[in-house]
Amino acid sequence: MFSTIPIIQAPMAGAQGPELCIAVCEAGGLGSLPCAMLTPQTAREQIAAVRSQTRAPFNVNFFVHKPPRADADIERRWLERLSPYYAEAGLECASEAGPARAPFDDAMCAVVEETRPPVVSFHFGLPEESLLARVKATGAKILSSATTVAEACWLAERGVDAIIAQGREAGGHRGMFLEEDIDAQPGLFALLPQIADAVSIPVIAAGAIADGRGIAAAFMLGAATVQIGTAFLPTPQAKISDLHRAALREARDNATRLTNLYTGRPARGLLTRFMREQGPLNRETPEFPLAAAAAAALRAAFEARGRTDFSPLWAGEAAALAREEDAGELTRRLWREAQELLNPVPMRA
Repeated sequence: MFSTIPIIQAPMAGAQGPELCIAVCEAGGLGSLPCAMLTPQTAREQIAAVRSQTRAPFNVNFFVHKPPRADADIERRWLERLSPYYAEAGLECASEAGPARAPFDDAMCAVVEETRPPVVSFHFGLPEESLLARVKATGAKILSSATTVAEACWLAERGVDAIIAQGREAGGHRGMFLEEDIDAQPGLFALLPQIADAVSIPVIAAGAIADGRGIAAAFMLGAATVQIGTAFLPTPQAKISDLHRAALREARDNATRLTNLYTGRPARGLLTRFMREQGPLNRETPEFPLAAAAAAALRAAFEARGRTDFSPLWAGEAAALAREEDAGELTRRLWREAQELLNPVPMRA
């Protein structure tokens, strides 16, 4: 649909740079560049880096969450709750929890207009109508995530080119924007065929797809393409820490939880001490992304000791299926495995 191999490398803010995107593009998949944690100038530079190394189409991704409502009382109570951890780490409690992820705005829209990436994807809905119109005017294909059929229909009505059906199993932040009830959001293999039946545009399957079996199953259930994230984390092109890589090697089928402790919004990652003791979901966290800075200070302090007590080890439920191999080789292998299942060689009589 967008590339030779119908595999999209999920944009993973904070876990990758241009290198992963380039490797997937060169292998025939659609590489992605996450921009939610970048400044406009850094986004320009990373898009230029991708273009300097590949002529293949690529995707740039943005968050479109509403700016948070600062609440001094909520933030104070949250920091008080975390104060024993700060004491344990030998840190003074942070004075405030500032945002680490910015929503798509006029400045980032200008970057899209200047650089004209072939594909632009959004998480948490779509930007305001005027910004979306400007992105469409560049000729970019527009993608966005849906965690329910209602969200998929909402996106289709607003003219996106394809919908990413994000199942409950997926690693990282939930793309929810109409429904806040986590328990109301289905797993991929329940969600995918229902979205495929409800809309007339292509559907991209996302959530715990880490091998050819998952890809083949997604195609059988109505997907036109798959989006894969966690399987790319162990690749040398990813930018995760050695501690994160080690945790992925030990992951099992029950290793992940949905948590809002790290940013204020539900996201799936490997279970940590922080999740066990304060969550994994806690109603006292500041709004997304205001919780991020308070957790980041603890993460840095404990990682310096070789510990992941407060590290956001984002991963999906199929983390145990991930292998350590080159991202390009992984892209080609996954599609080869899927093709063997989708187009089996007939048995001779």
